[in-house]
Amino acid sequence: MSKEKLDRINELSKLAKTVGLTKKQAMEQKALRNEYLSAFRSSFTDHLHTVKVVDAKGNDVTPQKLKDSKAQKHKRLH
Repeated sequence: MSKEKLDRINELSKLAKTVGLTKKQAMEQKALRNEYLSAFRSSFTDHLHTVKVVDAKGNDVTPQKLKDSKAQKHKRLH
């Protein structure tokens, strides 16, 4: 997400706390927040796919749900 969009989210947030938002501004804020959350979730999921959990003995103890998610992503890429 661009810096301009993040700045606009913050600007709208400040307006909402001080003078309130018009209906158009509220709709813009909601759309920008949804875009931000979508980008955040995607980035977080990509980061989780780089994680491997090992115990003290060096055994892979990565949760099965994470392994399955990694496998699904790999299939979509190929």
